Formats: sequence, C-alpha cells, structure tokens
Amino acid sequence: MIQILVLAVLLSAADSRAYPEFQRFSQQNSGRPINCSMCHSNSDGPEGASRGQIGSLTPEELNRLNAARAAFAPGMAVQSPILNEFGNKIITVVGKTKFLELRAHPELLADVYGFSSDLDLDGIPDAQEYLDGTHPLNKTHGNPWKLFVHNLQVYKLHVVMILLATIAGFYGLSHLLHGLAAQSSAQSVKNHF
Repeated sequence: MIQILVLAVLLSAADSRAYPEFQRFSQQNSGRPINCSMCHSNSDGPEGASRGQIGSLTPEELNRLNAARAAFAPGMAVQSPILNEFGNKIITVVGKTKFLELRAHPELLADVYGFSSDLDLDGIPDAQEYLDGTHPLNKTHGNPWKLFVHNLQVYKLHVVMILLATIAGFYGLSHLLHGLAAQSSAQSVKNHF
C-alpha cells in the first residue's frame, strides 16, 4: 500500500503532464473544441495506460521520452513517443526551456515557432493552425476558405481541364441537338408533302 502511494506521488510530481495552457489558449482564441491530440499521440494526453501514454511505454520508448525531455535547447531532434509529429517539431524548434517559459504566454507560441512549417501540406502553416484551433497534421482540417484557395492552386490544371471538357461537351451536345432538330424538321416537312 505504501509503495503504491509513493509511486502515485512520484508520478504526479514527474514531468509527465501535458500543458493545458496551450490547449486552453487555442480553444479560447479559435472558439473550437481542442483536445490533446493537437500535440500528443493520444487525444487524452500523456497520462494513462493507453497507446501513446506514459503507462504503456516500452523501455526503449521510455528512453526516447527521457531524451526528448532533455532537449532544452532549440535544434535538438526530438522523437518523443507521447508527442505526435507537431509536438515533437515544437520542442525541436523552440526547445524545452523556451516552451516552459511560454506556458505563461501561450499566445506567443505561434510567433516563436514560426510560420514556415506546414507538416500536413495543406497550405496553412502549423502555427496558424494552432491559432485557428485546427489540427496541424490533418490536411482536411483547416479554415475552409484557405483550404479551398490552396487546393485550387494545387489542382488548377485539373480544374482547367474539367472546364474545357465541360465546355467541349456542351458544344458537342448543342450541335447534336441542333442536328437532330434539323433532321426532325426536314423529315417532318418531307412527311408533310
């Protein structure tokens, strides 16, 4: 019983918790419901025994977690098993020290992270998706207008080809109908006499 109590105290004191300040800011700023999966492997966050949570990690994954926790300076490659690609990229770009400082001002994370990264290649920078409350790893989750404009640019050749095919189809159909009408009226005149 004492061992369980000591273990519970150690786990609660450990640096295993997510940082809800960032989730709260993104949710309040965007007005969208946000869960932990924006940065974490598991939508319930890092605590627990499910996949992507600390209680389910293998010894090798625990070593990767500890290495990620030691990435205090920016530029250190991070592959934490409890973070998704966006969470790992934040720690790689910002560093753990600056990230912890930003807990007091989560609105500054986007500026510090920068607007050059777009992990899901949807045309919306990851930092903007953090501000918008959309998932930075889901290419179909984002501001609809921005996604439309991006997809229109990416697929402009397809759109032009579809328009040309549609115009050609209507042109051909129009001539077919005119031809049928002319043939029908000619046959009608022939049958009339």
